[in-house]
Amino acid sequence: MRTDRDLARWRLRSQLLAAPVAAAEQVVSTLLAVQAENPSQSAWAVATRTTAPSQEDLAEAIADGRVLRTHVLRPTWHYVHAKDARWLLELTAPRVLPVIDQQLRPLAERMPQLTDAVTEILASTPDRTRGEVASELAERRADLGVELTGQQLMLLLGHLELHALVCSGAPRDGEHTYALFDERVPAAQAFDRDAALAELARRYFTSHGPATERDLAYWATLTLTDVRRGVAGAGDALGSFEHDGRTFWHAPGDVPAAAEPAGHLLQVLDEMYRGYQDSRWLIDAEGLASRARETAIGMALVDAQLVAGMRRTVGPKAVTFALYPHRALRARELESVHAAAARYAEFLGLEPRVEIEERP
Repeated sequence: MRTDRDLARWRLRSQLLAAPVAAAEQVVSTLLAVQAENPSQSAWAVATRTTAPSQEDLAEAIADGRVLRTHVLRPTWHYVHAKDARWLLELTAPRVLPVIDQQLRPLAERMPQLTDAVTEILASTPDRTRGEVASELAERRADLGVELTGQQLMLLLGHLELHALVCSGAPRDGEHTYALFDERVPAAQAFDRDAALAELARRYFTSHGPATERDLAYWATLTLTDVRRGVAGAGDALGSFEHDGRTFWHAPGDVPAAAEPAGHLLQVLDEMYRGYQDSRWLIDAEGLASRARETAIGMALVDAQLVAGMRRTVGPKAVTFALYPHRALRARELESVHAAAARYAEFLGLEPRVEIEERP
């Protein structure tokens, strides 16, 4: 009989945390998309799933356009492989756009002119930072009839990303830039909607499974009807079982296995947490963590279970991981956390420090 812990351990392997791969590009392609709202934190989300974590690995993939950092799936940033960007946007953007466009309603009459202006700016000189785009638009405010706030510009660029007009460009000095989508993303064979839904279901449940249909509906902002069409279309490419009154889907032939390494220090935006909604709390089989809004921006997992909240502070010589345990940590758990801290610090080129704190 499978337990919540068994399923959580299984996910460590599906998600490459306990079965890392060679390169950042492979991580992004395997997981299909990786939430990337915070670039410095999400870089580790990708790197920790590789055999030799390196800051240059993901940076180079983004710089040459193999990996994009753009809005897709939900109204937030994700890393996505360039070969998957077009069909994922075609499939998921129609349900995401209303969320952003509702906030852009005051600019509705000006959207055609604003769209033309941004695409003209990027056509003349690609790889522009948001600040540079803002400056160019400010110079055109008399013609545009509007001056955008910083929030409005962010929403406008998200709107254009979801319409596959712009996407991330080559970063400059580590700063995110924008470029025209068609100049950055190669043409690809189009999926019809049913084929796209089947591909989405296969890729998500293979890389995030075991998971439920509601988990995928949340992750990709789709209806349950569409998710079920995708599962049906995937056919024998997926297996399933019943657990706790729900059906869990996964790659066929997968079986739970011991997870190594056992310890992981992750952000709460990591796919191990944010990649689910319906069954997110498999990582807390003891029910120790609050189900309210997270008080810490990170988490410590040991053996696929959430043992502490975590805050990361980067200094000139060391990175400090402050842990807020949900219960007293055992010696083996502390050993696993220190090993995870050492891996993370090596990735940053800093010394690791672990501090145990009272919960805030």
